[in-house]
Amino acid sequence: MSTNISKQKREDLLNKIKEIRTFISAAQQDENTGNLLSYLSDLEKDVNGKKYGLVFEEHREEIDDVLDTHTPVLTEEKDLFIDNGGQMNFLIEGDNLASLKLLEKTHKGKIKMIYIDPPYNTANKDFAYDDTRVDATDTFRHSKWLSFMRVRLKIARNLLSDDGILFISIDDNEQADLKLLCDEIFKEENFFSQVIVQSNKRGQTYKQIAKTHEYLLIYTRSPEAEFNEIDKTDEDNDLNLLDGISAYNVRELRNRNPKFGKHNRPNLFYPIYVNPLTIDKDGFCPVSLTQTDEYYIEVFPYNSTGVESCWRWGTKLFSENVNADTQMSNVVARAKRDGAFNIYEKYRKTTYKAKSIWVETDVITEKGTVELGELGLAERFPFPKPLFLLKKCLQIGTNPNDIILDFFAGSGTTGHAVMKLNAEDGGNRKFILCTNNENNICREVTYERIKRVIDKEGYSASLKYYKVDYIPISERMYYEYADELLKHIRELVELENGVNFTNNAEIAIVLTEEELDNFISQLENNTKCRKLYLGHDILIDAQQAQVLRDRKITANIIPDYYYKELEG
Repeated sequence: MSTNISKQKREDLLNKIKEIRTFISAAQQDENTGNLLSYLSDLEKDVNGKKYGLVFEEHREEIDDVLDTHTPVLTEEKDLFIDNGGQMNFLIEGDNLASLKLLEKTHKGKIKMIYIDPPYNTANKDFAYDDTRVDATDTFRHSKWLSFMRVRLKIARNLLSDDGILFISIDDNEQADLKLLCDEIFKEENFFSQVIVQSNKRGQTYKQIAKTHEYLLIYTRSPEAEFNEIDKTDEDNDLNLLDGISAYNVRELRNRNPKFGKHNRPNLFYPIYVNPLTIDKDGFCPVSLTQTDEYYIEVFPYNSTGVESCWRWGTKLFSENVNADTQMSNVVARAKRDGAFNIYEKYRKTTYKAKSIWVETDVITEKGTVELGELGLAERFPFPKPLFLLKKCLQIGTNPNDIILDFFAGSGTTGHAVMKLNAEDGGNRKFILCTNNENNICREVTYERIKRVIDKEGYSASLKYYKVDYIPISERMYYEYADELLKHIRELVELENGVNFTNNAEIAIVLTEEELDNFISQLENNTKCRKLYLGHDILIDAQQAQVLRDRKITANIIPDYYYKELEG
């Protein structure tokens, strides 16, 4: 019987705390003894804390201090608006923690898929923490990275819908830590897969073992999440024949489980290797493998789940049916008559689920660099993710009308992939990209890529560009900055509803009583408006309500939760 040594140590420590508490409680009580008892309670709580999981030194970022004294808001860069029809997409420039806190107001439980490619923390200064590049000399580099990721992933979980799916690209440097962190935040039972992705076909060939792969961690928000099956690529799809059921090819009938090989499962019968007239002592002999139309056999009926047909008859079942009036016996009888035993199966497998290894040429990082180079941006961003990788994630994890978020947007591959897939399958997916503007990346790479792709491919898609700003709230009453917040409600309404108010006669927004009066008075000149977004604290009188009804204008009340928590 094993002994839990850690449990014994905890119990011993708790007994010592109990003895100290008894001693202090017996002493004359004053402010100091009260404080000591309080400290003991804190110690007891820590001792009884988490016993398994990721333990690291938690760190605060500069953005944490900013958010303690300021509230983030969005301001639109109107001259960067791309109006090309289709779905309204959004690019947010700023610290992604602030962006996530704003999205928590507008998109809590609404995001179907999140893909992120965070800094890998390679110790080569690829990860910046509080404007300091982290390298191998920083003894807290793993703790800083985990602190950085934990707070963002917690909000990401809140943003996912109940059937939402998270994809995270990572390499060896933090893969193990990230897996434990995600098990903690998303729960271990919601771990779906860790896919190996070949990022470099050559690897570091000067070493004995070349590093050629990265990883894709996949988690779900809850067990309700379902993954789509996707079409096989041309590289691994050899189903080149078609009948009334589905695509198929013809293969010799045999055991296909490589674990057991061809001949070492005595309870299975492999007719492709057996001459039923002259079976040798081992049960096998050479036969002709010439294919003829007469000798097809469907071992399993095909069904919609994509189950492949394969040989499953054991020796006993075969013997019982060999003389029966069945398709199997007819094939065997024909084989006996012709002196050959050529049985083939129709092999069907039109779809497949996420595999554990993705090695297609188009998933390597070099492909992403080529794609960015085709847009004239290759020199601006190192190691961009390829379109094919993101498109596979989208095909597996989204449906045509879903919202996709990437809060480490970098080169903008996620947005590009969403537009490309929409164009291919007629979908209406929308994307939200968040990234900082270090070295003008957001403006000159992320935005520029989306703009150039829309121009080059003629995609039906629009984009709004927002920047994160901050309003100071420390030592101020809510009423002192409420008017400042009101100026930024418009952007949140656009973000939440995927709409655009700029030069759009079909929708309008009213945030004050005065604006409502002006809107009503101008309706004679506006015959197109059909939807009005109305501030939650504005009261419409009977006459104004009648005017809206006459004009067939629907009033949508803007929620009061955008900044509700600041009113206290």
